Amino acid sequence: MTQRRITDDLQALLGVLPPKIAQAVIQANDSDHLLEIVLDLGRRPMVRFTSGEHELLQEEVTHAEIEYVVSRIGEFDADNRAGLERTLHRISAIRNRRGHIVGLTCRVGRAVYGTIDIIQDLIESGKSILILGRPGIGKTTMLREAARILAEKKRVIIVDTSNEIGGDGDVPHPAVGRARRMQVAKPSLQHEVMIEAVENHNPEVIVIDEIGRELEAAAARTIAERGVQLIGTAHGRTLENLLLNPTLSDLVGGIEAVTLSDDEARRRGTQKTVLERRAPPTFDVLIEIQERDRLAIHADVAAAVDALVRSYPLPPEIRYRDENGEIHIEKAPPTTVRPVGMGMASSAPAPLGGMRRSSGVEQPTQPRPAAEQPLRSANGLNLELPAASAQPGAPLQPVHIYPYGVARNRLQQSAKRLGVPAIVVRELSEAEALITLRTYYRGRQQTILEAEQRGLPIYVLRANTNSQIEQMLAELFNLTYHPSALDNWEETAMQTQRAIQLVMNGERYVDLAPASAAIRRMQHEMARQADLTSHSYGKEPNRRVRIYRE
Repeated sequence: MTQRRITDDLQALLGVLPPKIAQAVIQANDSDHLLEIVLDLGRRPMVRFTSGEHELLQEEVTHAEIEYVVSRIGEFDADNRAGLERTLHRISAIRNRRGHIVGLTCRVGRAVYGTIDIIQDLIESGKSILILGRPGIGKTTMLREAARILAEKKRVIIVDTSNEIGGDGDVPHPAVGRARRMQVAKPSLQHEVMIEAVENHNPEVIVIDEIGRELEAAAARTIAERGVQLIGTAHGRTLENLLLNPTLSDLVGGIEAVTLSDDEARRRGTQKTVLERRAPPTFDVLIEIQERDRLAIHADVAAAVDALVRSYPLPPEIRYRDENGEIHIEKAPPTTVRPVGMGMASSAPAPLGGMRRSSGVEQPTQPRPAAEQPLRSANGLNLELPAASAQPGAPLQPVHIYPYGVARNRLQQSAKRLGVPAIVVRELSEAEALITLRTYYRGRQQTILEAEQRGLPIYVLRANTNSQIEQMLAELFNLTYHPSALDNWEETAMQTQRAIQLVMNGERYVDLAPASAAIRRMQHEMARQADLTSHSYGKEPNRRVRIYRE
């Protein structure tokens, strides 16, 4: 176990505060957990600890007190941040419309030696690592320590925007060790300094804090493609957050809608338009800081993104430090078949409650009233009407379902909405029931014939829609079915992709069906990714998107 040592030069920060405010901070007597001191004109000074926020004094902050602090610190850069020479403290300013400073946030900067031991094996692996976490949770502290450790054996360059990592002044803080530091004059120029670092100084590792713009994401990809290890942080808390951020999603490969051939869609058991990873990820490993001493680690970002867009998310590895400083690692469990909904997988085949098998077609054991009888075709069930309610309190047994020609992610989502223990399997040999479409059943596909030979119940749907799937699941688990009012996102995505294709093939414009605001945002994003223009018009509830070329 590595002993952690903390240095914060707190006296240097207290020295620039008005004496009575500095004295109030000292009397609070909790310097180890001090995060920020907030001074806003006309308001009481506040102090922020890891446990919460408290008032320091009853008196309001005056112009003179703000000027007292400003006169004792370095100059404010273009991003309204200043620092103290050879310390890690940061003072950020809030200005009024005339440019006068009316508020200050004084953040305590700390060098924590030993904090990186929880991921030191990853840092020293040579892989590029991206760290996510909410503000103030310790991303920059971890980044600083990583730079110091790596600089003992490698050539490390820190691209230091706002002097966050190496501290204020021309001489970097000792906490970065032998790492070299390149300062960034303006945050908007960070991407240029990143490229300059690679071209001019021959680094083996580049350390970057707060990748937040598209140009910086593009520069990071360029650096990674040149074989330089990247250690960086970005805005966001989880991998899912990053994928939904159009500016930064390229850091983990990005996602795009692609259209599959009929054969490939049938093989995958999905609709023709699916989401896939757009490119290799810039970063190999992604670390989510959940708490100060608890991390979730995606050791293979490419595999994690691929699994996420296919609705089979891979559980991350969890690492945490206990009260005694001991590090614990919980390896991600191996995933083969992922349970959907409320139930868990069972090692033994589960009986289908209330059903019997006959010629591969499921039939109820008890007759139902005519109004509740499902409509039948000669070759299977077309589930159109509500099924009977299950007996109160009866636990639902898991059922392994093999979808053939039916979208797996729709089946999973429908099971989740209904709260039934449907387990989607990838091999027919693992299945206890098969769900397919009427066109496939009538075509007597080989998979259908094999299912009949094995005596599996076969559910036949008229269409590959959420409504039909939910009705099938309700029938299978003997539940009362209430149609979902949720927007059909995947069907809308498919229609939007068709519209995009029409415009790219020469149509002047295509109007899409009226949709909710959330659906329209998705449609605009798909048009943007296709380098097309889109515009919403009309009034709710008939507001719609038009896609066209400029």
